[in-house]
Amino acid sequence: MELCSFILTQFRDLGITKIIEGSFNGRTTGSGPVDLGSNPSPSATMNLMGYTKKCNPFFLKGGRMKEVSKIYDCNVETTIETIKQSIIDNLFCNQAKFPQVATRNDYYLALSHYVRDRLLYRWMKSAQTYFTNQSRTAIYMSAEFLIGPQLGNNLINLDMYEQVKEAVAELGLSIYELMDQEEEPGLGNGGLGRLAACYMDSMATCQIPAIGYGIRYEFGIFDQSIRDGWQIEMTDKWLRFGNPWEIPHPEMRYQVKLGGRTEKFYDKDGKFRVNWIPDRIIIGTPFDTPVLGYGVNNANMLRLWKAEACESFDFKAFNIGDYYKAVDEKVSSENITKVLYPNDEPLVGKKLRLEQQYFMISCSLQDMLRIYLQKGKTVNNFSNKYAIQLNDTHPALAVAELMRLLVDEYNTEWDLAWDITTKTFAYTNHTLLPEALEKWPLSLLNTVLPRHLEIIYEINIRFLENVKAKFPGDNGILSRLSLIEEGNEKQVRMANLACVGSHAINGVAKLHSELLKETVLSDFYALWPEKFSNKTNGVTPRRFMVLSNPSLTSLITKSIGKDWIRNLDELKKLEQLSGDISFHDEWQNVKLECKKTLATIIQRITGISVAPESLFDIQVKRIHEYKRQHLNVLNILTLYNRLKKGMLKDICPRTFIFGGKAAPGYYVAKLIIKLINSVAELINNDPDVNGKIKVVFYPDFNVKNAQRIYPAANLSEQISTAGKEASGTGNMKFSLNGALTIGTLDGANVEIREEVGEENFFLFGLTAAEVERVKREGYRPKDIYNSNSELREVIDFIGSGALSHGDRNLFRPIINSLLERDDYMLFADYEYYIKCQEAVNEAYRDTYKWTRMSILNVARMGKFSSDRAINEYAEQIWKIKPINVEM
Repeated sequence: MELCSFILTQFRDLGITKIIEGSFNGRTTGSGPVDLGSNPSPSATMNLMGYTKKCNPFFLKGGRMKEVSKIYDCNVETTIETIKQSIIDNLFCNQAKFPQVATRNDYYLALSHYVRDRLLYRWMKSAQTYFTNQSRTAIYMSAEFLIGPQLGNNLINLDMYEQVKEAVAELGLSIYELMDQEEEPGLGNGGLGRLAACYMDSMATCQIPAIGYGIRYEFGIFDQSIRDGWQIEMTDKWLRFGNPWEIPHPEMRYQVKLGGRTEKFYDKDGKFRVNWIPDRIIIGTPFDTPVLGYGVNNANMLRLWKAEACESFDFKAFNIGDYYKAVDEKVSSENITKVLYPNDEPLVGKKLRLEQQYFMISCSLQDMLRIYLQKGKTVNNFSNKYAIQLNDTHPALAVAELMRLLVDEYNTEWDLAWDITTKTFAYTNHTLLPEALEKWPLSLLNTVLPRHLEIIYEINIRFLENVKAKFPGDNGILSRLSLIEEGNEKQVRMANLACVGSHAINGVAKLHSELLKETVLSDFYALWPEKFSNKTNGVTPRRFMVLSNPSLTSLITKSIGKDWIRNLDELKKLEQLSGDISFHDEWQNVKLECKKTLATIIQRITGISVAPESLFDIQVKRIHEYKRQHLNVLNILTLYNRLKKGMLKDICPRTFIFGGKAAPGYYVAKLIIKLINSVAELINNDPDVNGKIKVVFYPDFNVKNAQRIYPAANLSEQISTAGKEASGTGNMKFSLNGALTIGTLDGANVEIREEVGEENFFLFGLTAAEVERVKREGYRPKDIYNSNSELREVIDFIGSGALSHGDRNLFRPIINSLLERDDYMLFADYEYYIKCQEAVNEAYRDTYKWTRMSILNVARMGKFSSDRAINEYAEQIWKIKPINVEM
């Protein structure tokens, strides 16, 4: 009672004179707000105790769930005052702070908990609805979920952004600063993880019951800084201040076996059985994040697994002074979920990555079986409950693991188990690069997962019998389709396992899907053409337009209404405004303001001053040779040489902006980053080109930074070698924000060009078919080097030491690769690219033409919504219908 009196006094001293009616120990304590202006009475003290319970929206009374406060009821109006009050309450309840000492992070957490409470209300209603209806559920199984910061996106989906912005302002705070306080969740690396996040958003928006399963990486991949032009990898401590969006469930733990051996025996019924006796057992603990849809009450679950030791502390070892051994099991177990994609060059790295992938799929499948058996009596109808989408090959071992669980743990006959498995899984392929299709050495698989190797052998034997029946006498196709790759070191092909174990296989862009059928999966297409389909990727407009570009969102909504946010095809209505001069002016002003904002950030982060009026030419994506950032560099140096020679008298000022991370073990990619920064150092300090061109490398590209970059772009560089990019989604995000694309006919570029019109797309380069033909006929890059004087001048300049303080050898690996092999056809496309960039310059000089092209790009991008993609998956692969959640 003394504590409560103290609390009431603190509230009164802070000027908070009223509290909302609460409850204490299940008893009603008042009929209205209690005045804190006077000395607290015993009844007021009791009421405050109930009020502080408002941190949890529900409490138990008589075995029932009851709402603590009407503020959690979605039907009760939320006001600026209640929002402010709740933020202050959460400072007290969750942060144990009062306003005068609270930090910006305290306020961010207080606001986040307020928002999360509203998510939880919808999440619980959704879970209850799905459970009651026994809804068929989509499972998105992915090694990455690059979800990005959650606060802003959740405010958008709750339709509370403007209200909260105003409430926060009245507290003397900035919503932008609070959102900026949030750490980027280190749960993904690139397009694969961002696609998974977009799909989680769209599954909720499209009212598809779904669960996302992945890994809760403690340190993500890495934070990138640039020192002396080189990429420096730093630990991504994204969890150091906590994560207010996740709900841990330490009571819900699953055992994951690793290593050991198997024993064969016959049970009492004479049935052949196998017992796996592991060397180690890891514990998987789930952390749940609610994912709310836009304009609906549906909220789905993202469940991420953390690895823990069965025994985290060896007391006996500690007592004899062996302090390292005392925590050895804890360290080795937790390593599994420490870092996204551990370097797999050494054998120990390969082993850790295999353990990491298996840990994720084993925890997830065990969890799904637990949920299913809450209502199902046997596992026989498991495939009627779940549709599991494998996001690339990382979770492909789930095919063998589900068979193990069904056969070994649930005593299911093999044929029935296989029928359940193949009806449950579907596989999305994300790459055309053969080297990117995962394979695991048999010796490693036997060491880590001996039972799974036995199951894979059995699957393979039965599968190849079917292949023999369809292709008698064709040993070549048997060898190519086999799950086991022969050679000096036998390996298990994970893409083959995914194809054999799935009832559906899809690519992620029209071109990609056709090339899959013609190249890396051609034999599977010959065997099962009915399994194959295309599902072109999409992105969520909620994050990449509404949240990232509020000015453009406001202009579009003012002009055509707000329905486009849930139905992106509505953007088509902008076409009628593409010739409206006054609309042009507004469109240009929006873009200029976005560029001014980015220019300010660039100045702060890099120290480089850029002109917002210049053409912002942007290439931000993972650094890889096939994405050809170095082709962009060749164009910049060609432009530089022309300027130095006085050949360009009337050039549009241009700012070239790069961003992206290189894999830590990928030396050439890191050298490309160094080259970009060396070119930037040269050009940005040369007075002869000052005011004409600038070069910037924007460090640590991630979702948070992408939201600042996409809205500011005039030109989007999508210049990968044709036939190498599966789809790409950055191209879609740029176009949705009004950037024009310069690109090859690769990935989703093909469909973007079809949609926006070829006259609104800057196309260059060889097609995928032409690339293959040139290589087949004998590609000689050195001949192109010798015959093209501008290209030769640029290559020689890079090798001269002028960009490396006299060191002629620094960039030699890049030069030698281009001259001797040029695997990604930079020289073949160089001249076409230079001429296309000249066309860009001419188009940008015509403000009316460029603005009209920009408007039409946005207007015709409706196809590229992730909502459209999810509806296609749900209707054609998962066979799941939307479930409406009512509050």
